[in-house]
Order: sequence, then structure tokens, then C-alpha cells
Amino acid sequence: MKYNDATYEEIELVMNKAWIAFHQYRKLSLKQRADFMRTIAVELENCGDELIHTAMRETNLPEARLRNERARTIFQLNSYAAACEEGTWLDARIDTANPGKTPPKPDLRKMLVPLGPVVVFGASNFPFAYSTAGGDTACAFAAGCPVIIKAHPAHAETSDTVAKAILKAAEKCKMPGGIFAHIHGASVETGKALVTHPHTKAVGFTGSFLGGKQLFDWGNQRKEPIPVFAEMGSINPVFLLPEKLKESATDIAKMYAGSITLGAGQFCTNPGLIIGIESEDLQNFITNLGEEIKHIAPAAMLHAGISKLFYDNRTKALAQQNVTIVAVSDTSAKENQGIPTIASATGQAFLNNPVLHQEVFGPYSIVIRCKDKNEMTEVAKNLEGQLTSTLMATENDIRSNDELVEAVKNICGRFILNGVPTGVEVSLSMQHGGPFPATTDSRFTSVGADGIKRFARPICFQNWSNNLLPDELKNENSAGIWRTINNELTKKNV
Repeated sequence: MKYNDATYEEIELVMNKAWIAFHQYRKLSLKQRADFMRTIAVELENCGDELIHTAMRETNLPEARLRNERARTIFQLNSYAAACEEGTWLDARIDTANPGKTPPKPDLRKMLVPLGPVVVFGASNFPFAYSTAGGDTACAFAAGCPVIIKAHPAHAETSDTVAKAILKAAEKCKMPGGIFAHIHGASVETGKALVTHPHTKAVGFTGSFLGGKQLFDWGNQRKEPIPVFAEMGSINPVFLLPEKLKESATDIAKMYAGSITLGAGQFCTNPGLIIGIESEDLQNFITNLGEEIKHIAPAAMLHAGISKLFYDNRTKALAQQNVTIVAVSDTSAKENQGIPTIASATGQAFLNNPVLHQEVFGPYSIVIRCKDKNEMTEVAKNLEGQLTSTLMATENDIRSNDELVEAVKNICGRFILNGVPTGVEVSLSMQHGGPFPATTDSRFTSVGADGIKRFARPICFQNWSNNLLPDELKNENSAGIWRTINNELTKKNV
């Protein structure tokens, strides 16, 4: 199905409606917002098999994966709705007045309030969970913000179907007109017009570094700069420490062959870099990893553009000096399939060549052979920001490598011990974000209810009478939320 790029006039109309809707939606109760999100979840489920089959046709993703992803998206909507209604994310703080103090202490009450219309760019690799009704959209609705979706052109029909479900939910819940809009646009101009529109107050993005950085730059070059929360990929380094490698080289190799190739390597958390210290155990690991990779068949990638980019970047990486191929799949790749590939290089080659630091999005990973633990630590210190970093280590390994552990901790948002980075749990404790260039703001997460805070800002009410305050800050805690009153976390009334 052919979708035309939105015109400037259409974008102007949508943004004006969103701005009007913002001033109505922000006044709705937390329960009303939560009920709206729960209704979206129901409507998404009601889309049935037709939605799954549309997504299969557009993305090449298998049915089981898409059913699981839709279930995750529904869970996100319900989970963030519960968090929205529960209200802890508001960070409500109350310090009551003390007129007897010199000078007199005023009554101060602070909470988070919504930023305004949020533009969300759908992700190519997650047509449900990070797209039209995905985490960014759910967080923005929970925060009290209208959402304008820019559909990803690689799954435009899937996005359109989900958008209709959201609009149906909005109608059922009697939401303000303009609370949600759906824009098509394959051109750069469409994205720029959305980010630079004066009514846009924040942006959510999951995708490439080039795309996210461009949105970030547009957001900051505006007369009124806005936050752009871009998740831009990661190579998710894994550090193999000696004692653990001696214990479990074969098991680790099997585990990581699966993680590297999961979803044809098209997750932002696939491990694209493995670092160890040159030894017989490391060579055993490399041999076992290569044998595992040979037995994994190529899989279809999301679309022809992703496949071409994978092979272009793979070719570039393998052409670098001192890089060798360890193994590729024994099964030949068909059109648009990514072939599982493992390469290797020395620690010195990695330190001297920034090309080897770059993500090869697909079923590819490179093993770096360091001469000793000092060089391994130097590699860690020279790595860019990452979504995740992993240590495969015993407790003794960790105690013996404090400098390395601290260096790795400094570059990541999620620090994993003896596991794989693939698999992102939707929970309050999850951190899906990391230092630049993994994301544009490492203080926030795009997974878990803490992500709501991206689309809100703090405001302090000083000396306001109780009846004029927002309900969440009134003396009577009618919503039953947790608040910090005079430094005590409580649900009590003032």
C-alpha cells in the first residue's frame, strides 16, 4: 500500500490540534489517562491475526516473534497505566510553611507536569513495542502529553492499523480531539518539520546514530530547544575474564552464539564486541563460538535496506587491517538474509582503529584478543557509551580486576554479570539507556515506568491556597499517592 508524505499544511493542522488537546488532556486525572491507555491495549488485542499477518509481510519477522512483541506492547500499556495512576513518578514533594522561622519559610509544593505534544518516530526493528503504540507513546500519554507518530516507512501499513486502534480507544474514552495523530513520511523534510515545529515539546526515537543525532541537532538548533530522547544503538561489549573462561568456555560460546544471532542480530542489545585475554582458554572459546555460528542458518532481515547496510558495514569491518574471519554460517544466505559472522582482531588493532568500534547491525560480532589485563582495561577505557556491558566473571575475577570493572561501569546503562544483553525486561528497575552515543541523555530510560519522566518537568507552587493546588498536591491526598511531606515519604494527608 502506498502512503504519501504528509504535507507542511497537514503537519501544521495536526500540531495545532495537538497543542489545543494538550491544554485539555493535561487536566484529566491520572485515572482517566490510565483508563485511556488500558483501552488502547484492548483495541490492540482486538486487531487480531490481521495485524500480525500485516507485520509479517512488511518486516519479515516470524509470527511467534510478532505475537510475543504485541503481547509485550500490551503489557507495557497496562504496566505504564498502572504506574501513571499510582503516581509515584510525579515525585510529589511538600514542605509546609513555617511563619515563625526567620526569614519566614513559605509553603512549597513540587511535582512533575507534562511538557506538551511529543513526536515519536517508529523503529524499524520493533513494529509494535517501539513504534506506534510502543513505550514512548505509552510514557507520553501517562505523562499527560498528546502524541504525534511518524510511522516508519518499512512497516507503514502495520503502523496505520495500530494508529486506528489508538484513535478508536480515544473516541471510546472521550479524549480531546488531537490527542493522537499519525503521520507518514519517508523524506528527511517530514522529520525536520515535526521536530522543529514550535508546538513540539519533546521527541522520542529508536534507531540509527545518524538518524538520532540529526533529530537531536534539529531539536537543539530551534529558537526554543527541546529534549530529544534518542536511543541510537550499541555494540554491547562483553568482557571474558580468565577464571570464568577457564570454567565455562564451551557454555559461554554456545550462549553467545545464540545472543549474537537472535532476531538476525537486529536488536539494539545484540553483543557485537567480545573482549578476552590471549590464552588457550580464549582460543578454545573462539573455536567453539565459530563452530556454533557455522551451524546457525542465515535469517531474513527486516527489509532490503537493512540487509544492504549490514553487508556494507560487514565488508568494511572485515577489510580492516589485522581483522580475520573466524567463521561464517555453513548455509548460504538468500536474498535479504544476514549471514552469521564472527571475526577477530588483536587489542592493539582495536585501539588503533575506530572503525572496529562501530556497530554492524545484524548477526555479526568481533572477538578482541588482548595481550594482558592492562590492555583489556585500556580497551574498556577507550570504548564509547553503550546500552549494556557484560562481565563473564567469577567473584575472584571481579575482585582481581577492580580498575577494569570501574571502567566498564562508566560506559553503560545496564551492567550484566554472567548473562547475555539480549532480552530487556519491562520493569521499574530496568535501565534502557546509556552514555552518548548509545543515547542522547543517559539519565533516562526508554523501558520501564521511569520512562514517563522523560516527558514531564518539575514545577514548584509557592504559597498557593489549598483549593487552587493540583489535586496531587492538596492537603487531602484524594488520589492516594505517595508524597514526600516534610522529608517523610507517606500517603497521609497534610
